[in-house]
Amino acid sequence: MAVDTSQFRNGLKLELDGQPFTMTYFQHVKPGKGGAFVRTKLKNLLSGRVVDRTFRSGEKVQEADVEEKQMQYLYADGAERIFMDTSSYDQIPIGGDVLGDGVQYLLENMQVDVLFWRAKPVNIQLPNYIEARVTQSDPGLKGDTSSGATKPATIETGATLNVPLFINEGDMIRVDTRTGEYSERVNK
Repeated sequence: MAVDTSQFRNGLKLELDGQPFTMTYFQHVKPGKGGAFVRTKLKNLLSGRVVDRTFRSGEKVQEADVEEKQMQYLYADGAERIFMDTSSYDQIPIGGDVLGDGVQYLLENMQVDVLFWRAKPVNIQLPNYIEARVTQSDPGLKGDTSSGATKPATIETGATLNVPLFINEGDMIRVDTRTGEYSERVNK
């Protein structure tokens, strides 16, 4: 379906040059001289690159054939991760090229949003925060706390991040999946 520039909004999925894009910014511009136009920032859903694109006012653009499904992470199978569609119970393997750095934060039975383009998974959206158990961490040295010191710790997914010195093995912590940083200790 084609949309024109008056229907632009953040989050709109477009297909340009045979690639799917999502609109992250748009601005209608009406100069004193010449025709109106729309400036946009578009993020490529396949590569993650952001491009600037200008459209003439009233120009029509093809909407991308994308579908978002909620899926559940089941298990790892070699280099692929197996996800289950929560509505149809179909199991779909997704490779590391789609998962990117998010593979470090996948916990079994985690609910994620998977974006499909032309019935092929192209992007995965993890929850903003996960709660994971610390599996390996060196003890903090006493007196080493003058300026909010940190130490490396490994969580149950295999990811390594810096945590405060008071975090010990077996503690549950909350991790921001967008930045890969420690957020807080969880009392359970």
